[in-house]
Amino acid sequence: MKRKLMSLVLCAAMVGSMVGVTTTVHADDEINIEIVSKGFQHQFWQAVKAGADKKAEELGCKINFVGPNSESDIADQVQMLNSAINQKPDAIAFAALDTDAALDSIKQAQEAGIPIIGFDSGVPGAPEGAILANAATDNYAAGELAGEETYKLLKDRIAKADGPVRIGVMGQDATSESIVNRGLGFIDKIGELAIADGHKVKLEGNEKYVGDSKLESSDDGNVIIEILVPSQVTSELSAIDCQTLLNKEDTICIYGSNQHSGDSMVVGNENLQKFGTGEDQVLGVTFDSGAVIKAAVADGTFAGAVTQAPVAMGEAVVELAYKAAKGEEVEDVDTGCQWFTAENMESEEIAPNLYD
Repeated sequence: MKRKLMSLVLCAAMVGSMVGVTTTVHADDEINIEIVSKGFQHQFWQAVKAGADKKAEELGCKINFVGPNSESDIADQVQMLNSAINQKPDAIAFAALDTDAALDSIKQAQEAGIPIIGFDSGVPGAPEGAILANAATDNYAAGELAGEETYKLLKDRIAKADGPVRIGVMGQDATSESIVNRGLGFIDKIGELAIADGHKVKLEGNEKYVGDSKLESSDDGNVIIEILVPSQVTSELSAIDCQTLLNKEDTICIYGSNQHSGDSMVVGNENLQKFGTGEDQVLGVTFDSGAVIKAAVADGTFAGAVTQAPVAMGEAVVELAYKAAKGEEVEDVDTGCQWFTAENMESEEIAPNLYD
């Protein structure tokens, strides 16, 4: 009886030991990725998270996706990055609101040997070698696409104008690489096309955009490009910027360089009702998609918009972080963009990139 009891005890111990080994091996082998986004309030980030979750399930890795409540909450994002580093993950994905504010944290991750993958805005100005690759839209090229498509709609109107015309550019901020590049791409392309048609361009407004543009500003320019950036990232302030531009008699177009700006344009236009595609209306164009922007494009309030592929971005950043965690070589991934209008937004090519 004692021998039988001892056998049962030994068997139970062996089973328990096997279970413990299996659990430990899984925990050791599972790749953990911390993802620190620029925000969580926009539908764009929810779509990025959906793509990240999908790819993580496919690869069998664990992710933790976080972001501040507002894209002006730089200190909160830095705290989140520090918390991510303290988790000692196998890799970190980071979309910086302000690289300078996060420099100490980035150096800490680098010293700890934690690979960092940038996404969306990337991490401009990070220490050399700290960011192994970026998964992002080529934001400057995307801005150029918006400028090219917009100029097609404005070309004849500019040529027929009796006096100067104004094109407004609304930037959410002048610090985020993605936002700035989308603005600069639009400004440079639409200015380039206007100059090629014999017009002169005058730049006004935010010093960052004016100073970084490739265009030569002419004091006597008949195409005025005015760039407005709010003092804080709030819908109220951006809506006021939109109204300021709409109330100028020479304004023929306003471009918003992300979802925040596009949504604020809709709010700013509610009482004025000046957006539309008629000759006497202001042409509205923007960047990103989402319920408000899609509805504005569908009903003709906006002439069109450029959309990213946020789900694809989420998938790409997890895949890059996974490879980096395994020590594999990685390189930048352009996650793409497309111009959509009321006519093509339900097409097989465009519809998958429009998120709610």
